[in-house]
Amino acid sequence: MTFPLTWLYVPGDRPHVVAKALTCGADVVVIDLEDAVAPDRKEYARAATADLLREEQPVPVHVRINALDGPLAAADLRAVAALPGVSGLRLPKVTSPAQITGIARNTRNPLYALLETALGVEHAYAIAAAHPSLRGVSLGEADLRADLGIREDAGLDWSRSRVIVAARAAGLAPPPQSVHPDTRDLEGLAASCAHGRTLGFLGRAAIHPRQLPIIERAYLPTQRELEEAETIVKAAATEPGAQALPDGRFIDAAVVAMARRTLTLARRSDP
Repeated sequence: MTFPLTWLYVPGDRPHVVAKALTCGADVVVIDLEDAVAPDRKEYARAATADLLREEQPVPVHVRINALDGPLAAADLRAVAALPGVSGLRLPKVTSPAQITGIARNTRNPLYALLETALGVEHAYAIAAAHPSLRGVSLGEADLRADLGIREDAGLDWSRSRVIVAARAAGLAPPPQSVHPDTRDLEGLAASCAHGRTLGFLGRAAIHPRQLPIIERAYLPTQRELEEAETIVKAAATEPGAQALPDGRFIDAAVVAMARRTLTLARRSDP
């Protein structure tokens, strides 16, 4: 798989839910030890997650540990970082590159930073470029809304673009969108995904399996986009360099590169 499009969060203190999540079609399952787990369930969540991940899993599994500046993160890392079933660690509320380098010194796992505060967004590029072990950055929009006092969704667009640009500048994959919190609002989810795609996101985090096909459909190329990409790539192969297509569209190296990316993304869904 070249591009994960769906990242399904499940609470670590509900192992039966985690077991179902592993078979529901998500590209990545994220076991959450942080916000989804009540304080009095943290130790149980950690132990249950460690027990499950002693063996490799049928899909990539990431673990979101507790806040790096709190008392639980170190215990989370000791419990899960070296287990064969862990494909990545998601680090919440990152605000500085030093937090990434500190974790990277103590684990070989791929790391993913969640930027959930104004300070985290301000340091987006420095965080994204902090260490080779960091494989991705993304927003935690619920916390960011609270930190900035944002009520309307459009108020987050500047922060979204900031993180997308930072990821690209650091050579990372495009970030996935943050979760859509209403699991029954599938029309709203689809519209939000369409908007996120125009900004440059790739894929999205989810909190319920019913959201997965909506996200995947929104982020995979449409038939028209595929046809246009195939036309562009074929024309470039026939006549290298800048040119005008018969329908009047001008294409150059940048347009061809985007077309090839579209075809690569489409192939993830091929048999």
